[in-house]
Amino acid sequence: MTNKSIITECCKKGFKEKEIYGAYKIFFGTLVSESRLRIINLLRKKARNVSEIMQELKMDQTAVSHDLNRLKECGFVEVNSIGKFRYYNLDKKTIKPLMELIDKHMSGHCIHILRKRKRNKK
Repeated sequence: MTNKSIITECCKKGFKEKEIYGAYKIFFGTLVSESRLRIINLLRKKARNVSEIMQELKMDQTAVSHDLNRLKECGFVEVNSIGKFRYYNLDKKTIKPLMELIDKHMSGHCIHILRKRKRNKK
């Protein structure tokens, strides 16, 4: 069940409770993409422009731009223009602390699944 305050707030804006789950799917769907997760983790260190992201992650420009657009649209990243370059950085207020919480959860609850799978491959 979703948090009632989220439902109340969204209902005030004209959304039905069922529609709110669509927003959850968009949010978590953003995190499903390995390439977007790689960009998020890269931007946790410092802001970067598209060329720097392409070079460090060995991705092509189209894929990086597409992923950054989704991350920006969902509020995961912010964009600052400096001269002719646009620098992307992780939203420090919400997404950066969320990723730290996810890391903590994964290290305590999910990493054992990877270890188990690795042992089973041997």
